[in-house]
Amino acid sequence: MKMTSKAVLHGIKQSKGDIEGRPFDSTTFHLSVDIAQTSSGESIGVVTRPFKLGDSTEFQKWSHLKNSWPLGGVMCECEFDIVAGAENTTKLTLLAIKPAAQAKAA
Repeated sequence: MKMTSKAVLHGIKQSKGDIEGRPFDSTTFHLSVDIAQTSSGESIGVVTRPFKLGDSTEFQKWSHLKNSWPLGGVMCECEFDIVAGAENTTKLTLLAIKPAAQAKAA
């Protein structure tokens, strides 16, 4: 099932190269997620969660912000795919991400 949501993007990491002749090329987006309560205890606040999306060309779309990244992150519109897993779990996959539209001053 696909869904859209707004989330704060705190960082982006590009990984590209090769290890022992095997190439790799990916971009990881670190988005805020609610920690929520689990069976192993309680929690407060939010953490970032890594979501891989595409290759290093995804990173290049954001590289103009390298020297001006806002301390609080960037509000984004995200598209996710949610798939039911074993034991009442769900898997969340990032399908698309873009900066959220800025509200215009009156």
